[in-house]
Amino acid sequence: MDTEYNLTVQEALSRPLFRNAVVVAGESGLIRPIRWVHILEVTDFETLIHGGEMILTTGIGLRSSPELWSAFAEKLIRQNASCLCIEVGPYFNAVENELKQLADEHGFPVILFPSTVRYVDITHDLHSLLVNRQHLRLRELESLSREFHRHTLGLHGTLNVLKLLHESTGAQLLFRPLTGKTISYPPLYPQEQSVWSAYADERYNSQEEDGNAQIWCTQIDDGRYAVTKPIGAYDQTWALLLMITDQQPTEYDLMLADSASLSIAQELLRTRYMEERKLFSEHAWVGELIGGRAQDEKSIRALTGTDYKRWDSTHYYTCIIEIANRFEGKPDTADSDWDSLRLHLSHMVRSDLEKHFFQPFMTLHQNRIAIIAFDTKASSGSAPRLKSALGSFQHSHSGELPKQFKLLIGAGGFTIGLNNARQSYLEAEQALSLFPSFGEPVLLYDELGVYQLLAGLNDGKLLQQFVRQHLGPLIDHDETRGSELLLTLKALLDCDGSKQAAAQRLFIVRQSLYYRLDKIAELLGEDYMTPEKRLALGVALRAYQLLQPAPFIDSVKISGV
Repeated sequence: MDTEYNLTVQEALSRPLFRNAVVVAGESGLIRPIRWVHILEVTDFETLIHGGEMILTTGIGLRSSPELWSAFAEKLIRQNASCLCIEVGPYFNAVENELKQLADEHGFPVILFPSTVRYVDITHDLHSLLVNRQHLRLRELESLSREFHRHTLGLHGTLNVLKLLHESTGAQLLFRPLTGKTISYPPLYPQEQSVWSAYADERYNSQEEDGNAQIWCTQIDDGRYAVTKPIGAYDQTWALLLMITDQQPTEYDLMLADSASLSIAQELLRTRYMEERKLFSEHAWVGELIGGRAQDEKSIRALTGTDYKRWDSTHYYTCIIEIANRFEGKPDTADSDWDSLRLHLSHMVRSDLEKHFFQPFMTLHQNRIAIIAFDTKASSGSAPRLKSALGSFQHSHSGELPKQFKLLIGAGGFTIGLNNARQSYLEAEQALSLFPSFGEPVLLYDELGVYQLLAGLNDGKLLQQFVRQHLGPLIDHDETRGSELLLTLKALLDCDGSKQAAAQRLFIVRQSLYYRLDKIAELLGEDYMTPEKRLALGVALRAYQLLQPAPFIDSVKISGV
């Protein structure tokens, strides 16, 4: 604990300005710390003080009433003030028994100045002392923070950080990783360590449900205090730091715990990046599978080893995360930064997939992260879980990219059998290629519908001919007249022919819709809503959206569908 930097009531009494002061009550509270000095002459002060203040008063607002003085002191005690200093004079003569009894009972020092003293001098003196000590405290905190960081660069980094934190606070410390071995310092017996580990887990789970602050201090049954601090990064918690103290931790103690936690988090992050590199090396077979260089059972068995049977019988998705360049030309990014970015993103997406019951195996190639994500839950609802995992990753980490990059994510069909990985990868590439047509950050091949067929037919000529054959008059009319007949037709078909729903989707009145539909019938023929023509028009609209996505993407943004 940082007692050497705390200014107590006892120490304040040793200052020259207090040489004539007399403690008349509450002597047991002279060890109370003083955070600030406040001159108070009013009785309604609940919002004026925050706790830890030395209160200076002449009593001008209390009119020498014993009842008012007792009520005044009781409020100060409730507000956790450090002490009460009163100048003896026309507004106060002596401490009544009721006030003395109250102060003694709560260990709340009451100090009298028998003669006039300049409160402004006291305020200046003690505030200067407090500010200087705060400056020294911050310098020491900065020095200790550097030491914490230096320790994490060597062997047994976490243990050495705990040792230094113990030397600085005198607290019992427990490092509790969510997965892995718990470390206590000073070392605890296994049974006691298990008890404290369970306590840390309970505190973390309860606070996680409530979504409260990131450091929690509570008084436990034996009178000691327990500080629980989650350790992690990027909105993920990897471990807990538990600090047990005999006295209530000061703000400085909490700052030390926070600094130590940050240093440990940096070490954990480095370790996880090294593990990520190791995993890429161990899972080199992913690149062989999706590249089509291993498709027969013998080759795949040789790549995957003893895990072949398990993964060959588990359903999976093949996903591609593409770090796309928004601008033309080579990105202005150093190779080391580029490598770190890819490792960081792969680590984050691994975590998101695992939270949604997928076991990911990855490989890196240029600006892509390729993933084979095995579904370990083996139940329905795999597609929503995958979209939730990838959507969460996209939402959380797109903002971390340099401004010239954006994340595009595509997933192949839900399949089984490792020999199908190449086909699933090609499907993921096809989903990625349709990003301009959809404008959605995450596309699943299984949700593309007729686009699965259309993308394969897009040879530069066949689709164009099909679109012109069925939609040519509408395209020409829209281009020459600035109308929106294509969007109107699409809205009508998407709403299963409901004119009311189509008008609502287009944000127009039904009379305007009827006018547009009459024009469509004039251009395409009165029978354009017969089953066969309706099907052909629907396919042609999708094909045109594939070829010219901009108008359709804009309409989706405007209508909110």
